[in-house]
Amino acid sequence: MGALLSLPLLALPSVGTFQSSMATRIAYAFILLINSIFSWLMLTPWALSKLEHLTLDYMKIKCLGEACTGYVAVQRINFALGLFHFIMALLLLGVKSSKDSRAGLQNGYWGPKVILWLGFIVLTFLVPESFFQVWGRYFAFIGAMLFVLLGLILLVDLAHTYAEFCLEKIENYDSKAWRVLLIGSTLGMYTASFAMTILMYIFFAGHNCSMNQAAITVNLIVLLIISFLSVHPAVQESNPKAGLAQSAMVAIYCTYLTMSAVSMEPDDKLCNPLVRANGARTASIVLGAIVTMLTIAYTTTRAATQGFALGTSGGHAYAKLGEEEVEHGMIDQQPMSARREMRAEALRAAVEAGSLPASALNDDDDDDSDDGRNGKDDEKGGTQYNYSLFHVIFLLATCWVATLLTQQINDIEMTDPNFAPVGRSYWASWVKIMSAWLCYVIYGWSLIAPVVLPDRFGH
Repeated sequence: MGALLSLPLLALPSVGTFQSSMATRIAYAFILLINSIFSWLMLTPWALSKLEHLTLDYMKIKCLGEACTGYVAVQRINFALGLFHFIMALLLLGVKSSKDSRAGLQNGYWGPKVILWLGFIVLTFLVPESFFQVWGRYFAFIGAMLFVLLGLILLVDLAHTYAEFCLEKIENYDSKAWRVLLIGSTLGMYTASFAMTILMYIFFAGHNCSMNQAAITVNLIVLLIISFLSVHPAVQESNPKAGLAQSAMVAIYCTYLTMSAVSMEPDDKLCNPLVRANGARTASIVLGAIVTMLTIAYTTTRAATQGFALGTSGGHAYAKLGEEEVEHGMIDQQPMSARREMRAEALRAAVEAGSLPASALNDDDDDDSDDGRNGKDDEKGGTQYNYSLFHVIFLLATCWVATLLTQQINDIEMTDPNFAPVGRSYWASWVKIMSAWLCYVIYGWSLIAPVVLPDRFGH
């Protein structure tokens, strides 16, 4: 199953290298997506029964005499990918540009890497179940919580970045379009937040649904509090760029988390009409699982390449200037061809004087041919993101997928015998509710911190 799903990546040249960092990130996100979907399929015997059927029921798949599906199977598959990313993180420590020979490990060798990943999956099924019981209960759970916290921090950072970017455009260019975009998006996000709140009260806050009533009400109250806080005079004095635009983005995200929580909880108290809705339940379960995995893959890739909120310099652009500009501390306005010619003449003079070997001329030719701005390599002067941190965050993502799929697995309502719904448990609902509350706290602190600690957070 895993091999069949991975054929698109196996088709890549074994020693080929992506020149674009974006293509590399998409490839890793695709691997995470496939691994996550495969993990979900392994929750029930459906996937293995289909695989056995392809062998005309000749091959019976067993893991140490036991069934290969369920909790431990999901932990095995995600542990394998997590181990892969852990090894990659160690191997890529300190890589600063594509000139480093180890950069090829990040951007190339896709065939061997996919084979290694699949090999790890096979090997994990030879490890005793007791190891994965401990791994899933403690280590994967901790990693999952770190991944959730990371996502919330990045969401708050995105809210501030978006609003400040729009304000900068308005201030610098007096742009009516950017002003309309900022005001329109703020009103739109608040409107959507209140609309979702009304829908939750109508459909998910019945007479016996105290959990839902509390979650919806708390979200609404805190939404109003942080909106008021963002325009408070003290906050505005410390950070003039704070405002309702950031609050609107945080509000719609937290309201979405709350709505997702109440709409995915079990229906034992008749509080989730979506579970009782008529229609193609199998299609809705499959679509919901795929959308969830796509969201995780996108969130992971974005988090892994955004270093600003994690304290690394440069934000999305890990190295905005070429190596030569950084060395000189300024940007040269001369045309690229003129600078190349001047550099070549200087090198030829140095070689003739005997201060440099003749091979320096060949090295210069290689650098010119691979220039990041005229060629496809956008990491010649510096990587666009921290490679090791990238793989650490993907490792945390595998922990989150494993935990999301397996927490309270025995309590999940199986409305379809072949496919298990993703996240339909009280644990998953409470994680989303608590995540929304924590997101409000993080955003609230980002507003209050410059007021109470002006020396440290001054603008």
